[in-house]
Amino acid sequence: MGVNDILPIILTIVIGLAVVSGFLVPVFLKARRSNENYTGPRDANDPDPLDTAGTGASTGTLVQDRPETHAPPSGLDTAVVLPEAPVAPEAPSAPSLETPLPVEGRLVRLRARLAKSNNALGKGLLALLARDTIDENVWEEVEETLLMADIGTDSTMDLVDTLRERVKVLGVRSPEHVQAMLREELVKLVDPSMDRTLNIKRHDGRPAVLMVVGVNGVGKTTTVGKLARVLVAEDKDVLLGAADTFRAAAAEQLATWGARVGVPTVKSDVDGADPASVAFEAVKVGIEQEVDVVMIDTAGRLQNKVGLMDELGKVKRVIEKQATVDEVLLVLDATTGQNGLTQAKVFAEVVNVTGIVLTKLDGTAKGGIVVAIQKTLGVPVKLVGLGEGADDLAPFDAESFVDALLD
Repeated sequence: MGVNDILPIILTIVIGLAVVSGFLVPVFLKARRSNENYTGPRDANDPDPLDTAGTGASTGTLVQDRPETHAPPSGLDTAVVLPEAPVAPEAPSAPSLETPLPVEGRLVRLRARLAKSNNALGKGLLALLARDTIDENVWEEVEETLLMADIGTDSTMDLVDTLRERVKVLGVRSPEHVQAMLREELVKLVDPSMDRTLNIKRHDGRPAVLMVVGVNGVGKTTTVGKLARVLVAEDKDVLLGAADTFRAAAAEQLATWGARVGVPTVKSDVDGADPASVAFEAVKVGIEQEVDVVMIDTAGRLQNKVGLMDELGKVKRVIEKQATVDEVLLVLDATTGQNGLTQAKVFAEVVNVTGIVLTKLDGTAKGGIVVAIQKTLGVPVKLVGLGEGADDLAPFDAESFVDALLD
């Protein structure tokens, strides 16, 4: 056999050995690694390496009772943030509206508050007329008390003369009888026959229009807000017009008052805008929306400022191009006394005041201003305010007022 015959046989053997080695070596290595991890048969009492909870039963799940012993390598972020399910946006909740007190409840409460206030008028008169002997000195003190209460000179003299004559003729001396006579005469002075109703009815297919005027600081904007509550309590559909464009916060203050009871406000976004334009627009919107009442808040102005008073007249004239001004309410601070009477005269000449709103009537000895204003202007007090509460405004009633004064 030659060399050439032996070489193919050797080559076949080598290839065969290579194939067998390639199959057996991995199997050998795998068996060797298994032998290295093998520690011998596990005793029945040995714990299961998968039972880390110590329950004696293998569940196939590692429970990490103490995660600190399995801290991840430094630098690894192990937090898993799952995508949140989309949340539908919440519908905007409607603002909660306040419910104003009914008018009847206001009258009772205001009368009680006035009776408890420090009114020197009623208490002083009763103390004087309850004396055992009512002589000339007593009548002089009664007269002084009435004058201090700002009833006015003419009204004071009339009241004192009438009471003196009645006491003399009837010979009455008991406090009860004198008090009854005093009540009768005071009621006459306050005059219950005056028409104190507010003109707030729609007419000719248009809303009633109310203008609120007065000097600086008497509380016009607050009065408009409180009056809106009175009207809402009477089921009126109301719209407010912020024509006080000179005081920066006036429009927002008025809008806040209105929003509390669901009443919209027409206002300008421009500081110092023409108040007549704002008033005109408010009435226009009121006509379009068919509301019952449009109330216009005006800027405070001193009665001796001719230019400002003329402007107030302009506001009224502009409104009347499309609707009648049914009420012009003059807001007066009861504590100003005779100065309030001077204010009333000037405003009445410019805008034809139809009613008085008397604020801060509690805690003052100036309650007689009610009589003085009505007698001088022939204009009734229609509303009174006895406090800073939202519902501390009520229609004025002559007999209730006198009864509260005399308690």
